[in-house]
Amino acid sequence: MAKKQFKTESKRILDLMINSIYTHKEIFLREIISNASDAIDKRCYVALSEGESGFSRSDFKIKVDIDKDRRTITVTDNGIGMTREELEENLGTIAKSGSLNFKENITSEEKAEAEIDIIGQFGVGFYSAFMVAEKVVVTTRSLKSDEAFVWESTGVDGYTIREGVRDEVGTEIVMYIKPDTEDEVYGEFLRPYRIKGIIKKYSDYVRYPIVMMEEKTYEGTEGTFFEEETVNSMVPIWQRNKSDVTDEECNSFYKETYYDMNDPCAVIRINAEGSLNYKAMLFIPSKAPMTYYTKEYQKGLGLYTSSVMIMDRCEELLPEHFRFVKGVVDSDNLSLNISREILQHDRQLKQIANNLEKKIKNELKKLMTNEREKYEGFFREFGLQLKYGVVSDYGVHKDTLTDLLLYYSSLTDSLVSLEEYVSSMPESQKYIYYARGESIAKIASLPQTEAVKEKGYGILYLTDDVDEFVVNILGTFMDKEFRNINDKDLGLETEEEKAEADKKEEENKPLLDFVKEALGEEVEFVRLSHKLKSHPVCLVSEGEITLEMEKYFKSLPGEKENAIKARRVLELNGDHRAFEALKKAYEEDKEKAVKLSKILYTQSLLIADMPIDNAVEFAQMVSELM
Repeated sequence: MAKKQFKTESKRILDLMINSIYTHKEIFLREIISNASDAIDKRCYVALSEGESGFSRSDFKIKVDIDKDRRTITVTDNGIGMTREELEENLGTIAKSGSLNFKENITSEEKAEAEIDIIGQFGVGFYSAFMVAEKVVVTTRSLKSDEAFVWESTGVDGYTIREGVRDEVGTEIVMYIKPDTEDEVYGEFLRPYRIKGIIKKYSDYVRYPIVMMEEKTYEGTEGTFFEEETVNSMVPIWQRNKSDVTDEECNSFYKETYYDMNDPCAVIRINAEGSLNYKAMLFIPSKAPMTYYTKEYQKGLGLYTSSVMIMDRCEELLPEHFRFVKGVVDSDNLSLNISREILQHDRQLKQIANNLEKKIKNELKKLMTNEREKYEGFFREFGLQLKYGVVSDYGVHKDTLTDLLLYYSSLTDSLVSLEEYVSSMPESQKYIYYARGESIAKIASLPQTEAVKEKGYGILYLTDDVDEFVVNILGTFMDKEFRNINDKDLGLETEEEKAEADKKEEENKPLLDFVKEALGEEVEFVRLSHKLKSHPVCLVSEGEITLEMEKYFKSLPGEKENAIKARRVLELNGDHRAFEALKKAYEEDKEKAVKLSKILYTQSLLIADMPIDNAVEFAQMVSELM
């Protein structure tokens, strides 16, 4: 019996395939079981189309046996089996797939009738056994023949085929596990609990029973007994009809699979049919994991093909702004790479991802409309992620996310959407007013808010660092421009009031220039305020960088000294008695006027929650004037 070399492929290719294609060695069992499932699928098709008698689907199974003494793992199926020629063709040529040929020869009508779904399209998975096995022996008997044949190989040095004995149609694959080394403990695959874990992880939803012998003891009897136990659950929850699955079952699956103690906020079931067929079961969590906003958190959906797990986290299926979503996608017409570990970036994958994004957006919008309290709870956990999504990629996703945002308003104790804010605006209100601060309480106490509140207009309270970047990206909403309460023109004055204010500013220009000179480079310029009512002073900024942005940039690691600074503007209330005192000092005592200028500026810093350079000097000046 002469040893044959693998056809056309070199030893280097086989060596590369065994050692480089697969990331995790445990994948070998998934591949062998998937091939067994394919073989049974083929036999089911033949039974249906050619009328094989004596068999029903319930008779099919895949058996896994472990022999620690012989260091073997054996996988047996009662599928279609192989003839000698098929052994030669399928196992003698690397990347020659009988499953692929079988699939290509079935018409679309026959495939639909047989409900056949084959994933072994590359003919490479079988050879993954050599990652853990020093020798592989395949004994098979075809449905077409009474003869059995044995294929045997130790890997790159070729293979032999000889006649064998097998009573039943099907295939038995015996893998002789490699000895342990300093770097690899191959013996771990001879532990039943390890093998069960691999089956549950990758092949739990294979449609045929995967059985193993279990050692058991029974009360009232002596000794132990071995019984055949089914390891896999076979029918995944997302493959069952929606009407057959209760909310409790969905919640239990979510909590058990993703280790969450809380029920999900929403469950999304998708059964897409047409040019691209797939099923998906997505979960929107109600609580963010502790690691969510850290580098440790990993996004992605479980990806299955014919209920066999291909990837536990396929990142390409979720946009970054919906990275909190958990779940699975199961499709039978995706293009896989040869290792079935990663997906080619093809049109089908992008199409699924786009569809999922729309479904998630619609579910969140429905939640906001119909279950507002639940949505607000979700937003408190993940609203920051949606805001990051708005500003990422220069606002590419803003149209998707803007109407999902919520903010507190000065007119209500509850969160409001931008649409709700604009819809409730008085006809006279021109802008969407907003203020940024550390907390709602601090924003509400800002002197700059007085003029807007006096008009009865609402102010959106922005309490996250990213919020100002969000409104800058948006620019407008429902044709209403966003306007910072620190802006000089808030659109609150009539033309007559503006003219009067400009006249007063011109009359006091020498005093304002004096204050600017006294403060030096601390401020860009000093002006009379159009927004202050009861407060004497406030500090605002000119240009794109605001005071709150300056604080944010300074908070970044290593940026305290080099951070971008806002152009500071000191605004004085021309109707306040403090301004009158400053004006009198300017006319009578310039030294005192300098001190008053510095005191007012320091007060504006304190109000703006900005650091002051010399607290002792400030305290001394206040004491001198008391």
